[in-house]
Amino acid sequence: MTKKAADLVADAKKKVENVTPDQLEKELADGALVVDLRESEELAATGKIPGSVHSPRGLIEFRADPDHPYHTEGFDPDRRVILHCASGGRSALAAGTLRDLGYSNVAHMDGGITTWIEAGKPVDKD
Repeated sequence: MTKKAADLVADAKKKVENVTPDQLEKELADGALVVDLRESEELAATGKIPGSVHSPRGLIEFRADPDHPYHTEGFDPDRRVILHCASGGRSALAAGTLRDLGYSNVAHMDGGITTWIEAGKPVDKD
């Protein structure tokens, strides 16, 4: 039987640690790398979590690989990394990808920026 995208996301969410907006806020203050996986247009429309870094989902493997020319400073397999997107699908899938790359302390914020905003957390709109 063929799987659908929703099936892949559901499977990924079962295998990854889910954090709440309150947990993400605390971990960001404690030095976690928070990665926004949304596209640039999405960031422009809603803003981003202060202190987060932007890496579109399509580039995460390259930015997270320390040996790749597109590696982004801050990505470290030994660092706590928390991913988020708009609602939690892309971040759950990307968390699995980072684990495959050797990242051992990865989580995602289920509900994405939507739950962050609903919780009244700050957003940078610059």
